Amino acid sequence: MHVLMTCDPVGGVWTYTRELVCGLIRRGHRVSLVSFGKLPEDHQLVWMRGLSGVEYYATNFPLEWMQDSSAGVAASMDYLERLISCVKPDVLHSNQYCYGAIRSSVPKLVVAHSDVLSWWEQVHGKAASPDPWLLWYQCIVTTGLGDADIVVAPSQWMLDALAKHYGSPSKATVIYNGRDPKLFSCSTPKTGCVLSAGRLWDEGKQIRLLLARRQAIPVEIAGSYQHPDRKNGVAPDWHGDADVKLLGPQSEESLIRLYARSAVYAVTSRYEPFGLAAVEAALSRCALVVNDIPIFHELWGKNAVYFRRNDPDALFDAIRTLGEDRELCEDFAQRAWQRARDWFDSQRMVSEYEALYNEAVCRGAAA
Repeated sequence: MHVLMTCDPVGGVWTYTRELVCGLIRRGHRVSLVSFGKLPEDHQLVWMRGLSGVEYYATNFPLEWMQDSSAGVAASMDYLERLISCVKPDVLHSNQYCYGAIRSSVPKLVVAHSDVLSWWEQVHGKAASPDPWLLWYQCIVTTGLGDADIVVAPSQWMLDALAKHYGSPSKATVIYNGRDPKLFSCSTPKTGCVLSAGRLWDEGKQIRLLLARRQAIPVEIAGSYQHPDRKNGVAPDWHGDADVKLLGPQSEESLIRLYARSAVYAVTSRYEPFGLAAVEAALSRCALVVNDIPIFHELWGKNAVYFRRNDPDALFDAIRTLGEDRELCEDFAQRAWQRARDWFDSQRMVSEYEALYNEAVCRGAAA
């Protein structure tokens, strides 16, 4: 089967795309991959080198969630229509909403990784006030979802959020994201530290909860603490606690090493449609301490330690408990590892997408 897949080189979507593309190629499929948003860095392209069966098209058309992007999005839709006519795929897999509305007879899957309205509601505790750009965004997302043949979300929580803000798609399903367990070390000796990864300035990631209290065991935080549009660095309520190390942005290889030696991984997000980093940490046999929000109960069940929602004191208590009880920490690490192996393996993800592509193509042929 020939799949035309769209993506962007920012964050977890790029990692998800790589896992899926590599899995499809190994099973004998062909993939035409086109990226939007900023152009990828050279190190992000290494995995494609020598990989037969994939053609890559890099563009810098803006993404739909970017401000003042309407003209660029319209131009990118024209570009994608021309590309479809040229490469003639069997199915379009779009990781952006807007391309569900392109004019083409090819079956269209739209995958919902996150969206502006649900992000705003979870971060600010209320609906976003409508303005011209937001109304345009809501319209293009609604249209893309409505025109797609199949809509996929990485969690039931995300699928429910789509229905709330944009209406229920006619055909929708959940496919959990996956990672290859072989990429991660689950037997490296642990140092007893807590790791978290995320942008300190991102209100959705809420990493500042870790900085609000002097933690009982050492904490390492990987990710940018410099907002791209501001000169300010770390949060002003942090006083440079010696037990917290800000590691800055890390390569994937460095993150894998950090996961391997960390005993605990802290997930502080107040908004998270899925959360690949937690899966990576679990596959490295880290115990998970997670914010008590519905998405994490869906994904991790009783296999994580929950702290009271958005509460830095409860986060401190959960971390201290695991730090003081090694057997408990190892038990939760084992449970998280097993859950990730059973539910979030990349081969399962690839198989479910394969089945969905075949369904979409058969439905299109019968129409």
